[in-house]
Formats: sequence, C-alpha cells, structure tokens
Amino acid sequence: MVYELGWNWDEFHLLAQGSLAGHLLECGCQLTGGYFMHPGDKYRDICLSDLLDLSLPFAEVTSDGKVCVAKANGSGGVLNFSTCAEQLLYEVGDPSAYITPDVIIDFRDVSFKSLSDNKVLCAGAKPSVPPVPDKFLMLASKDLGWKGWGEISYGGYECVKRAKAAEFLVRSWMEEIYPGVNKHITSYIIGLDSLKAISSDKSSSFPEDIRLRVDGLFEQEEQAIQFTKEFTALYTNGPAGGGGISTGHKKEIILEKGLVGREHVHWHVAAQQNEVMQSDDQTTGLSDLTQTHAENASVSPSFQMNTTTNSCTKYSLPAVEASPAPSGQKIPLYNVAHSRAGDKGNDAHLSIIPHFLPDVERLKMIITPQWVKEVVSDLLIPSSLPNPDEIERTKKWVDEHVTLEIYEVRGIHSLNVVIRNILDGGVNSSRRIDRHGKTLSDLLLCQQVVLPP
Repeated sequence: MVYELGWNWDEFHLLAQGSLAGHLLECGCQLTGGYFMHPGDKYRDICLSDLLDLSLPFAEVTSDGKVCVAKANGSGGVLNFSTCAEQLLYEVGDPSAYITPDVIIDFRDVSFKSLSDNKVLCAGAKPSVPPVPDKFLMLASKDLGWKGWGEISYGGYECVKRAKAAEFLVRSWMEEIYPGVNKHITSYIIGLDSLKAISSDKSSSFPEDIRLRVDGLFEQEEQAIQFTKEFTALYTNGPAGGGGISTGHKKEIILEKGLVGREHVHWHVAAQQNEVMQSDDQTTGLSDLTQTHAENASVSPSFQMNTTTNSCTKYSLPAVEASPAPSGQKIPLYNVAHSRAGDKGNDAHLSIIPHFLPDVERLKMIITPQWVKEVVSDLLIPSSLPNPDEIERTKKWVDEHVTLEIYEVRGIHSLNVVIRNILDGGVNSSRRIDRHGKTLSDLLLCQQVVLPP
C-alpha cells in the first residue's frame, strides 16, 4: 500500500488503516463466515450449502485511508459486523496497542458499517503513542524434552471407570520405574472431560463411548519410550474391552521470545527473474487429466449432505435483529454473546461480542478476571481422577501464575480477554488435545450467567 498508494512511512494514520485491512484479511475465510457457523445460535446458523461456497475476502483501500472489506457477489458465507468484530479482536492482546513492525495500532474505536451483503466499511484505526515499536520480536528454538503419548478406547457399561482404571495403571507402572515422573504426565478422557467445555452446574449425560488420552513431557527419550510400552501393556494388563491403542513419542522444542532493538535490524528488497521452462507441447497432459477425472467420477459414489436440519438465516447487523438478553435468571452465555479464541505463545485470547451491543455494559459486571479464572482453572488439573491434593496444588498454581487482562473495545461494544500462562506451554509443547486453546470460547459461552437488570 505504501508503494501503490504513495503513502509515506511516517503517515501513521494511513499505516494504521492499512494494517487494519491486512489484519482483517489475515485469516482468509474466517472473515466471510468460516469458523463462524454454530447450529442452534440464530445469529450464526449459516446454511451448510453456503459453507461450500465461501469467498476469500478482499479489501478496497483508497489513497486517503478509506478501507472496505468485501467478498465476491453471489458467494456463500456471510460478511457482516459479527464476522468483522471476531476477526478484529483475534489474537491482538491489548487492543489499544497492537504491535506490528511498521506501526502500533489502537483498535479501540474501530467500527464496522455494512454497505451491502458483500461489503463492510471499516473505520477508526489510529496509531498508538508511541506509534512505532523500538524493538522487534525474535524467536529462538529451545529443547524441551521428549513427548510420549497413548490413546485407548472403551465403550459401553462403566466405560469411564475402566478408562480411569487404565490411567491409574499406566501412571503406577511409570512411577515404579521412574519415581516422581507423574508430575510430567497429564490425562483426559475424550468424550467426557478433554475440553472441559461444560457448565460448572450442568450435569453431563452418560457417555456411550470414550477415549482415554495420556500425555507425558519427559526429560529423557528413554522415559518417553518406556511410557509408550507401559501404555501398550493395557492390551494385556488393563481393564476389559479396551481397543484401538495408538502411541508415539517425539522430540519437542519450543520457541522462546526475545526482543531486538530496531536499530539492529536491517532489511532490503530484491527481485530476480527466473528463466521460465516451456514445454514443446503446452497441451500435454490436459486430455489425460480430463479423461482420468471423468473415469473417477463414473466410479466414485456421489456425496450429498442432508441440509434439512440446518436452517438458513438472513444476516444483518446484530444491533438491528437482536434484543436485550433477559435479566434475573440463569441463561447460558451463548444466548448473550459470541466469541472466538486464539493463542499467542502460552496465552489465550478470547473475544466476547454481545448479540445486542448495549448488553456489553451488563457483561462487564459478569466477565471479571476472577470469574474467568474460576472457569478455566480446571484446564490445568493433570488427571481425570484428581485427588484433593492435586486439585489444591492446581488452584494454588493458577492463583500464582495465571493472570487476566480484560479490555473494552468501544467501537464494537465488545470485550477482549487475555489469559496468561493457561495453554500448558503453548502449541509446540502442550500436552492437551486442543493445543491452541480454540475451544476455550465454548468453555466460556456454555457457562450459566445471571445478568443484572
């Protein structure tokens, strides 16, 4: 944009608007309805057929910094206030100081206005103070040990008890060989508690099949290998009816962050033209490809999805369609807001965007650091069958190491929640099934809340 539109590197208001366009486009179809559809939520219940025809978004940027994001006319998906708001807050941390190499941006007063079903006007990005970072981010790899993991399935009567018995046995076998090693192991039962996405006061139904997952992050490779052997022993020495065992181990590394002074970073741009290879027969292979495709189509069964259970909703701005959420009664947060979660290192970032925008004032009274910490603290319990001491140690660790920041974003009447040190080390080293913490949005949204009047 600096080159095409004739901007200068010190025109920070223009750079802020240009960076807003880039940030909104960064995740592709997430802006046009991808990763947004949610059956049962009348504001997000997109037709399944529409998801088959998502359009990549594009931006129209003028020389004076006016920004519109758009999608192809007639394409599926949806581009509106809600999709733009989710993408605006995606992994930004403090919205008053979103750091990029060229400009630090203040997103707090960004607003969105739908010009049509396929185009949204985006305004309000401005430079922070100071407008330019004096340090750049540097990432360095570091050995973190060896990962070992195992999975096994149980089904039918008392399947959960058998999975918990299997976990107990694997932990005990490992402890016999490597005393104290259990502090490196975490476990969860897929289908029961692997994501913790259940309200604290909502009872779960009896599961018909579950899958135990146990992960260890060890200091030595031999410990990881031994772990996989002990887990495989469940086939002969474990509870009845376990099947589908899979195990593995690998070397783990993490990326540690550091800062480098701007004056020590030098860059240049270069272009080189390569010789283009041309075939003597430029049509070679096209007829064969067409014939092969036709043959495959004749022998492959057609796939049709039943979309009758998925209703279609015509989208417009939530402020137009929505009404205030009821007060004085327990309702799931799903009924009040929508959310998207992202990650930066060991930190989780979650947006809270009310369906009825003025409800943000009441949400601010509910979504407090202490409330969020209580909701997410169970994620760090290392076992599906914790004893009271483990629970107490986890609560203490959470109190000492997990910190919360909640930011209000005025322009879109929303909240941005940053949870530090909650992702078990981050995506490269986490022992959880959801390494990125993507499902934390549903963990918050399924909580029962009572809104004040």
